Amino acid sequence: MTTLVTGARGAVASALIGLLREQGRPVRPASKAPADPSVVKCDLSDPSTFTAALAGVTSVFLYAEPSHAVEFAETAAAAGVEHIVLLSSSAVLTPDPDAGPLAKSHIDAERAVAASPVRSTSLRPGTFCGNAMAWSWPVKSGTPISLPYPDAHIDAVHEADVAAVAAAVLADPALGGRPYTLTGPQSLTFTDQIGILSRVTGRDISVKHVTRQEWKAEMAQYIDGPVADALLDYWQSCDGRPAELTTVVEELTGHPARTFASWAEQHRAAFVD
Repeated sequence: MTTLVTGARGAVASALIGLLREQGRPVRPASKAPADPSVVKCDLSDPSTFTAALAGVTSVFLYAEPSHAVEFAETAAAAGVEHIVLLSSSAVLTPDPDAGPLAKSHIDAERAVAASPVRSTSLRPGTFCGNAMAWSWPVKSGTPISLPYPDAHIDAVHEADVAAVAAAVLADPALGGRPYTLTGPQSLTFTDQIGILSRVTGRDISVKHVTRQEWKAEMAQYIDGPVADALLDYWQSCDGRPAELTTVVEELTGHPARTFASWAEQHRAAFVD
């Protein structure tokens, strides 16, 4: 009953691998560029790596890489895989998920997996707490954090909770075969998050309110223009509007969803060292 976990170096996948091992369940970590002999090669953009990675596997935790998702699902079915748990995104819940790059890659992956004979479950988390890592350098250097929409709300879901839900779904077949929207326990603005980081780190963190174009210019070397526009549009839609929250994490794991403050405490060193 081995589980293949793709994207093994990612925050969700690495937490899931730890949980599965704690439960005594066989797990096969996979990565597109494994640096450890215990990690198998599975490049989701290269179908030639699929067959070997899936040999003898009964379930899969799959990152949403749409380019060859159809081939992956077909290879999984041929290998006898019984369940694929796909890490999707709540972005697919927008009225037209095909219209923007944030949702398109995830909805394409969902469709590819759903069309295969393998039972599938889509996990649709909101905004990861870990996205706040983008602020680590400004906080450490004392530079203001540039925000175009400081009062935009997010649902701040902890990556460890996403992993815990994935582990629960993989362990209980009755939970599979449906999508789950995952959120944190609070709707927080970016300003709220920065206030929490300030308390946790003991540092004064200033915010610079910038225009959309100024933010795009600052992020140009890190984020492609269409993706930047999609993010800005999303934040604008959330400006002053509390996020809708779900209780899925607690229902499936038995513990309340972790707070952003708990994430900040765990990652304090990244903002002060």
